[in-house]
Amino acid sequence: MRQIIFLYLILVPFFICTSCSNKQYQALFQEKKSFSDSSTQRRSVVVNAYRIKSQDLLQIRNLQDIKYIVNDAPVNANTSGGNASQGETFQVEEDGTVALPALGRFQVAGLTRVEAQKLVEELYRKNLLKDPIIELKIVNLKVTILGEIKGQGNYILTKDKTTLVEMIGQAGGLTDKANEKNIKIIRGTEKNPKVTEVDLNNIGSINDPDNILQSGDIIYVAQNKRAARNDNMQNLSGIVQPLLLFFNTALIIFTLVRK
Repeated sequence: MRQIIFLYLILVPFFICTSCSNKQYQALFQEKKSFSDSSTQRRSVVVNAYRIKSQDLLQIRNLQDIKYIVNDAPVNANTSGGNASQGETFQVEEDGTVALPALGRFQVAGLTRVEAQKLVEELYRKNLLKDPIIELKIVNLKVTILGEIKGQGNYILTKDKTTLVEMIGQAGGLTDKANEKNIKIIRGTEKNPKVTEVDLNNIGSINDPDNILQSGDIIYVAQNKRAARNDNMQNLSGIVQPLLLFFNTALIIFTLVRK
């Protein structure tokens, strides 16, 4: 009987302690590993600006008059209207063309955002406006963030060459359970996916060209080993604690009966 009580006194504090999870802390950008080798320099040349495709949504506004792209021009049937201060949205058709007020339809597929913006400015300058200042954005480009991140979900790529660190900051940062050494960027097609593993403990990862996000990327932040171990212990304690409660009740009843 004494042995049973002694074992009980050992097990109860153990499972009480293991049921509590410890807070995790990330050590970001600590190690200094060089990314200046020749292979990285070759890869940096491959990082090209996104080129417009069919079905893309172009948000365009005339900075000289934020009400319309062209003064007093009606909203085109192919636009989605929207907030005037943000501009109007136009969809690129299957043939790669887009229709704008007073310009009609012209080809934009294959152009970068900057090239398309300059083209629209030039066309309006020739046909209608004096020294127009056009702002053009591609507003359907997005990435998906999953895992140990404070704000999971889809995020729009609002600027050219958005980095992984910028997007993590936009999503609220990593959770306490995140493994900063194991962040995956998944891109490509379903048949030919490419997985890039990023170690944010290494300060050199900031300059890695693979960390510049592309539309359709999936970012997955894995759980660290310590957090996974704590979760397993919590699951185990969830099973054992009811048994200990039953044993405790039985022990009390047994003690009272013997008295």
